[in-house]
Formats: sequence, C-alpha cells, structure tokens
Amino acid sequence: MCSARIAPFVLLLIVAVCPLPRAWAQPPAEAAPIIDYRQRFVPVAGRQGMVVGPEKLATEIGLQVLREGGNAVDAAVATGFALAVTYPRAGNLGGGGFMLIHRAGDARQTFIDYREMAPATAAQDLFIDESGKVDKLREYFSHQSAGVPGTVAGLLYALEKYGTISRERALAPAIALARDGIEVSFALHFELAARAHQLRRNAEAARLFLDEDGNARAMGSSWRQQDLAWTLEQIARKGRAGFYAGEVARRIDSEMRRGGGLITAADLAAYEVVEREPVRGRYRGFEVVSAPPPSSGGIHIVQMLNILEGFDLAAMGHNSAAYLHHLAESMKLAYADRSRYLGDPDFVDVPTAQLTDKAYAARQRALIRPDRATPAVQIAPGRLLGGESTDTTHYTVADRFGNVVSNTYTLNFSFGSHIAVPGTGMLLNNEMADFAAQPGQANAFGLVQGEANRIEPRKRPLSSMSPTIVLRDGRPWLATGSPGGSVIINTVLQTVLNAADFDMNIAAAAAAPRVHHQWQPDTLRVEEGVSVDTLALLRAMGHPVEVAQRTQGRTNSIMLRDGWLLGATDARRPGGAVATY
Repeated sequence: MCSARIAPFVLLLIVAVCPLPRAWAQPPAEAAPIIDYRQRFVPVAGRQGMVVGPEKLATEIGLQVLREGGNAVDAAVATGFALAVTYPRAGNLGGGGFMLIHRAGDARQTFIDYREMAPATAAQDLFIDESGKVDKLREYFSHQSAGVPGTVAGLLYALEKYGTISRERALAPAIALARDGIEVSFALHFELAARAHQLRRNAEAARLFLDEDGNARAMGSSWRQQDLAWTLEQIARKGRAGFYAGEVARRIDSEMRRGGGLITAADLAAYEVVEREPVRGRYRGFEVVSAPPPSSGGIHIVQMLNILEGFDLAAMGHNSAAYLHHLAESMKLAYADRSRYLGDPDFVDVPTAQLTDKAYAARQRALIRPDRATPAVQIAPGRLLGGESTDTTHYTVADRFGNVVSNTYTLNFSFGSHIAVPGTGMLLNNEMADFAAQPGQANAFGLVQGEANRIEPRKRPLSSMSPTIVLRDGRPWLATGSPGGSVIINTVLQTVLNAADFDMNIAAAAAAPRVHHQWQPDTLRVEEGVSVDTLALLRAMGHPVEVAQRTQGRTNSIMLRDGWLLGATDARRPGGAVATY
C-alpha cells in the first residue's frame, strides 16, 4: 500500500509515486476557473504513452495515435492539426512554431524551426507612420501584420522525417472534427467571448467564429467548420502543395491583395523549414536542451541557470524573498542581453556560445548584490567574452519507445490578427509584430529589441517560445513549455528550478506561484500566492513589486521518473487535459 507524508499537495504526491486505479487516470472535466488555481491540477501517471495539451479533444487524438502504435512525433503532428480545429485562439494552420524532439534510438535531440517568415516585400519601416511613430493598429490587426505561415510545412516535415504514420492518418481526426462538428465547451465559449469585439471587425472571422448575432457561440452548441475541413483535406491529399500552392495559396494571395497585405503566392511557395541544433547547458548534473535562435528562450534559460548555479537556492527556501531576489536579478541580466544580441541566426551572428558560457555567467553573477535590487536603468547588455502572446500554445508527448516531443506554436495574439481568409476557415497570424518595428522601442509585450531583430525580407522574427527537455543521466527527465509571450522564458525556467532544486513533482512544480522580470519595464510581476511578508521584504530590497492581475503562462509538462510518465496540465486556464494509457 502506498503512503505519502501529509503536505499541501497530498493528493499530488500520492499520484506521483503510486500506480492509480484506471478510473482516476482520466482528464479533468472542464469547469469554470476558480480563484485557487493551485488546487485544480490533475496529475496522471502512465507507463505506455502520454499527451499533455491545452484542449481535451486534440489531446485524446494524440493519445489514440500512440495507442495504435504511432510514435511521439506522429501523435504531436495529429494533435497539432486537431488543435487548429478545437483551439482556434492559438492552434493554427496560419501561424508557426518550434518542435523539439528527443529521439530514443540514438539518444539525440533535434529542433525543427517552422517559425513564420517576413514576406519578400517587407521593409524596415513597414509599421512607421508619417509622424515617425509605430502604427500599432497596422502592426497588430492588419493584413500587413501577417508573416508567411510555417505550421503546415513544419508539421509535415516532422511527420515525413521522424514519424511513421501516413499524412492521411495524421490529418483524418482533424478533418472529421471540422466536418462533423465539435461541442462548444466552456473554455472555447470563454475564449470566443473574450475576443468577440475584435473578431466582429472582420466579416469572415465573425462568420466563422461567432453566431448570427455576432456573439460567442453558446456552450453546448455544435460548431462545424466546413471551410477548414476543406483546407485540411487539401493538405491530406497533396501534402505541402495542398497549402503552399494550388487553390489554398490562391485564396490567401487573393485576400492579401484585397486587404493590402504583403504575402504572395511566391512567398508561400518559397517558405522553408529549418532543422537546427538545440541550445544545450548543464545545471547541477542535469542537461538542459532547449530552443535555439530565432528563439531567445533556450539561450536565456541556460544563461540564467548558469548564473543561479552559483547560489544555494534550496537553502534560501522556495519563493522566499532571498530566492525571488536572486531570480529577479538574473532575469534582468538575461533580458538586457536579449535586447541587443538576439535575432534570426540566418541574418545576424548570435553569440550563443558566449551567452551560455559558464565564465560569462560568473561575471554576470558578480553583479548581483545579495540584499539590494539593481535598478533596471543601471543594467546594460553584458560585454561578452571574446568579442511571444500570452496566447501561444504548448503541448508535450512521450511514447512507449522513449521518444519525447515538446512543441510550441502560435498565431501571436489570441486569434492572431483576427482576420480570416475566406474559403479556408483559417486565421492569419500577426507575427510581424514580433520584429523590432522601431529598434530600441518596446513591442506589444513590453520587450525592448534591437537592430538584430529589425524587419527584413524572409527573416524570422525573434521569439520567446521555449520548448525544453531536461535530461538526467542522458535520458529525458522533464519536458515542458508554455505560452505567454515575454513571460514564456521565465515560466519554463521556474518549472525547471522547482523540479531540480526543490524536488517538486511535476504538478507541484507547475502549480507554484511564478514571478517575472524582463528588465524593461522595471517591474517585478508576482502571481497571487506569494506571502505578503515576502512581498514586503522584496519591496524593502528595492524591487518594484506588482501583484499580477493575470496568471503567468500555462505549462503542459511530462516528467519521466522510475518507469512512469507523470503528466500535469496547468489549470491557470480551463480546458487542458492529460491523456495516457
């Protein structure tokens, strides 16, 4: 008989160490969000395969692929296409992202970059108005805000190179969901209602996503997406050409011409997926494998871990004032470097090796005062040795063969630009807003970015998406990632620290209150749940503390321990699921 010591997370601890009866190992029913989100985690243990994602139907589709003998990449691709139907705020055909794969056969990791690209006619001053300022409406909610989408090419590339099932099999569930309809859940209704005012501004988006009165579709109603089913069928039959050429491409090109956008049929045909070497680092005996540029995530996760490795964090106590002080100071140093050095590596030289060097981290660590915050205005990007939206989505898959996939993709804002392409059922992204429209100025997420991320034709905008896998003794131990725009990096960082330094199971690691500092603006955002006494101590140290009105990130994670797969979906937002067998 299993037992566990009594603690605030008693149920979670029991699940982490005991095989559960099958009736317990089911995804949670959707419910309205409640204030104490930390009590809504439903960790699930499994031996064979697991999918942890932001939406139940798509997650279960991935699990069915695993049940039928498919591998983690097969399941990830099927889940990704299904999310385009069931999770329209961030699941997509019209966006882009990153997939990190651990291949059990040769114990190697690879990174598939299917980030959007700037159209060939994109100019540096694309969003600058006559007064010399950034036109925010054009940058966020116009046809010009869309980059050339990479999701379809990226998922197909992963399937063809690392998957085992046919393209038709991978897309069949998504096609069926779009054609036959899905029931509008609480989560979907809530998401549509939150953005209905903006979706109404585009006639096609309103037709697709709202009811006849222009309101969010009612909970429990059936929603069929015939245009999206047609687009998915083109991809299933013709592969890449079914989206980047032919009638789908013609419809995208036509809508761009009508709305003054930049993407052309030639841009679509020229889109390229790039397979890159992940960023790697070591932290207290663990190997951390994460996203390389054009993501800034992996570099700065490793950089902050290198800085923090010099402190005894466990002795400070989790979320104590001392711990959060050192965490915030390392965040400021990393985000300052992000503003100068990060961009698309195909266009600029990104000093990855220097930024992730242990000696550089030691120099930066020496800048941290043990009992006093350094004002952001006094912090500049470091001198090197030798020279994304809160509405991204992430899901994680592990299979019985030992393969693991950590995938993050996005439209940027929730529902992207809120502009739909007639006849396709899909939304356009607004990823061009992730470039530095005016280098040195803050973007939509408050991030200051430099010349390395200025707009250039066919360039990929800098991202914070950070799919991450942590290895222990050469084998996957933790796979995680999160949406959240600028907070993604720090969300993933704290999930890793919670598990590695404080020995939390995956549910507790995800549930703990988070903090965020991104150098500029000089604000330490803290989720509810941190002691008011701790906040007072942080303020006394000079930290400009702000208790966040919104939660930070939404991890979907798998921990692999003692022959078990332990999964937790972050209940900071409703609708997530863990599916296992």
